[in-house]
Amino acid sequence: MRICVFCGSRAGERAPYRSAAQGLARALIARGHGLVYGGGRVGLMGILADAVLEGGGEAIGVMPEALVARELAHPQLTRLHIVPSMHARKALMVELADAFIALPGGFGTWDELCEVITWSQLGLHDKPYGLLDVQGYYRPLFAMFDHALEEGFITSSQRAEVHRNESADALLTILEQARARRS
Repeated sequence: MRICVFCGSRAGERAPYRSAAQGLARALIARGHGLVYGGGRVGLMGILADAVLEGGGEAIGVMPEALVARELAHPQLTRLHIVPSMHARKALMVELADAFIALPGGFGTWDELCEVITWSQLGLHDKPYGLLDVQGYYRPLFAMFDHALEEGFITSSQRAEVHRNESADALLTILEQARARRS
């Protein structure tokens, strides 16, 4: 199984974000899962990929040409797919992955996560997704999801599909079980 991880091109201000990326890498390797991610060498992306590679795991990057040209591509990946655009990046990441996890990140991470959720709702994929909620980072986003449910903009079944946990191992178990139910 390959897990696509969306995460920041910055490392964040607090050490637990970096530790969570390293812990997720160890959990992926322990379960024999490969990593699909944005292909960067910086921020949480770089920390995650370095930890996967150092542990002997598979790390597949997908990066638009414009970012490669800015020398942001990780130089030691198992494989790096270079694509023409951000849209092509997201489409290929969805194609290559069996499930999705969002670590803490900013607008790009949220964009990728929301697109995966939306594509699932539209029936464009049937793959599970969840958020690694490092020290409550995603608590405000889940409050927004609950508000959208209360206001009638999403259904309870749509809300229930967005998994979260503070433990990488527990979140991977949830996603593995959700994937098995869908097979």
